Amino acid sequence: MDRRIVIVGFMGCGKTTVAQTLARELGCGMIDLDSFITERGGRSPAEIIEHEGELSFREIETRALDDVLEKGDARVIALGGGAWTIAANRALIAQHGCSSVWLDAPFELCWERITANPKTIRPLAPNRERARKLHESRRVSYVLAQLRVDAAKGLAEIVDEITRSIS
Repeated sequence: MDRRIVIVGFMGCGKTTVAQTLARELGCGMIDLDSFITERGGRSPAEIIEHEGELSFREIETRALDDVLEKGDARVIALGGGAWTIAANRALIAQHGCSSVWLDAPFELCWERITANPKTIRPLAPNRERARKLHESRRVSYVLAQLRVDAAKGLAEIVDEITRSIS
């Protein structure tokens, strides 16, 4: 498998878990873009958004994505929830010939996972109503992914569907 696979979807849909499992299944490297940003800059996406605003974070995120695509060797990439909503990021991903996979999770499942760890800071979804509106607004971008996978399925079933679709 030469094509990279980019996993997109709303916060809490399982992007990182699916990407890790998929990479193990395929015997390749995996990178989580939010973790990459944190390791490289010493601050989490939440910290950047809280101190510098979302626009500044999106610029950092696009540069990080470009670096991962240009210099990285990871074959599976889990994006942050908003990365796919930025047209420049979708263009970078297309330019590098990546396959995009949308983990389509219902809002209630995402919210359950978001609130499961009260220590996790989600500045763009501080409460249920804002999170729901954000979930709805991002769906128009997520549908642009090449493959839609129902994220309410079991992990093994999701990974199997992705591997069959990219073969």
